[in-house]
Amino acid sequence: MAPNILIFRVGATLRACEIPMKKPYSILVALLTTVPVSAVFACATCGCSLSPDAAMGYSASTGWMISLQYDYLNQNQLRLGANSISPAQVAAINNAGGDQEVESGTVNRYVTLGLGYAPSADWNFKLMVPYIDRSHTTFGSASNPLSLGELSGATVSSLGDIKFITSYQGLLPTHNLGFQLGVKLPTGNYGGPTAAGTGTVGRNPVAFASGPGTGSLLDTSLQAGTGSTDMIVGAYYYQPVSQNFDAFVNGQFQAAVTQRLDQAGADYRPGNLASVSFGLRYEANPDIVPQLQVNLTHKSHDQGALADTADTAGTVAYLSPGVTVAVARNTQLYGFVQLPVFSRLEGYQLFPRWAATVGLSHSF
Repeated sequence: MAPNILIFRVGATLRACEIPMKKPYSILVALLTTVPVSAVFACATCGCSLSPDAAMGYSASTGWMISLQYDYLNQNQLRLGANSISPAQVAAINNAGGDQEVESGTVNRYVTLGLGYAPSADWNFKLMVPYIDRSHTTFGSASNPLSLGELSGATVSSLGDIKFITSYQGLLPTHNLGFQLGVKLPTGNYGGPTAAGTGTVGRNPVAFASGPGTGSLLDTSLQAGTGSTDMIVGAYYYQPVSQNFDAFVNGQFQAAVTQRLDQAGADYRPGNLASVSFGLRYEANPDIVPQLQVNLTHKSHDQGALADTADTAGTVAYLSPGVTVAVARNTQLYGFVQLPVFSRLEGYQLFPRWAATVGLSHSF
């Protein structure tokens, strides 16, 4: 019986290999980005959840790769559960004697530099270095009627928490099944007030710079880093489903294993984060690849005295159309828009109406 010959693309080169008849898999190979499968940051459940690995195509090629990605996320809508809610409705809780923060908005801009190295078709290593540019405004615990004079603002502009992820995809001869193990390090500034409220804990936490809250520290979950060392585990699988379409699915789980904010009355642990993405890539023209992703994220409650425990958990889903374009040899540009199609948030949380991602990757 004649063997199966597998034809696949590595960069701009076509290659062939023989695979067993009982395993007639084909392989999707393009550039592998060096950004995380799910780039979710410390913004409750509303971080960017796009899968850039899938956007550019998983790879079995060897060598170095460098990438740069920009994410824009404007959280300008208050939500409770699956529904939007007005600031005035939240402020009414305070009119009735409650103590509920009335957030106004959070604009997030993330720039992530990635560096990857694949010594063989089985292994690759990725380093992701994010820069966080975040502005946040809040009315505090104001009551109705709300006025702009009660609005306080803070800006975060600094290095975020660095991630390092190792991937192994040597179980199948087609290298289209992979497993990941990684770590997030507490490199970003983090912190909050001491238990007595007379000082700060952590490293250079940002304070409000305008409004009646000037001098008060920004929420611990909105700082550039979390102060925790997190373990990351994940897996991915991809395969052509027809002559022109490739499908993929990936998942990742992230949990803090140690935290530097561990003092009694001034402790903080970010909630566990689970994400799953799946979708299709249309490969009829390898230089222009339209694609569609579905991105699902679930985050558990933040914990500790510095956590806004009631308003940090939930589940969200995005529909993310986009395209990847080969702009030069071994260089690809991609862009996506994320449209929220489902949310079930616990407590009162800011949520985006849309999010956008653009990225550039080059292999050498």
